[in-house]
Amino acid sequence: MSTTFNVPTREEVSENNQAIFDQLEKGVGFVPNLYATYAYNETALGDYLALNNRKSTLSTKEKEVINLVVSQVNDCLYCLSAHTAIGKMNGFSEEEILEIRQGEVSFDQKLDALAKFTRNITINRSKPSQESLEGLFEAGYDKANLIDILMVIGDKTISNFINGATQIPVDFPVAAELETVA
Repeated sequence: MSTTFNVPTREEVSENNQAIFDQLEKGVGFVPNLYATYAYNETALGDYLALNNRKSTLSTKEKEVINLVVSQVNDCLYCLSAHTAIGKMNGFSEEEILEIRQGEVSFDQKLDALAKFTRNITINRSKPSQESLEGLFEAGYDKANLIDILMVIGDKTISNFINGATQIPVDFPVAAELETVA
């Protein structure tokens, strides 16, 4: 069996996944390569999209902060590129996105606590420092928010790992490297 992963086309996936591809084409305008890669499995794409689109106590901006921080920690260029584009659609500037990726948010105290917590728990493999957890709650997050934060971290980690294992090509404008920032 080959360990090289090509992005599956609509014709190469199951009938169920073809229907999801059609929905993505209508809603997003294309099928992102990462989503297509989930379709190697009969149910993974639908399962992932259900997880990704679940009702949450978090705003879209808060979710993007988590997505960017986790993808930076996990060094996932695909997800960094996708969520840089999505972050811009949600009102973040390029400079703000680069700052978020570093796990700090100087322009919003609540998002700063979220970014710091997310970076800390991701680096520490599920075991946050007491300081980062307290900072999260002091910033106004509650236990329900914490569960949603952990769900988004898990969601993004799945995508980071799929990209890391498959190395499928990035089909978004490629995110800038942090080293290029002064």
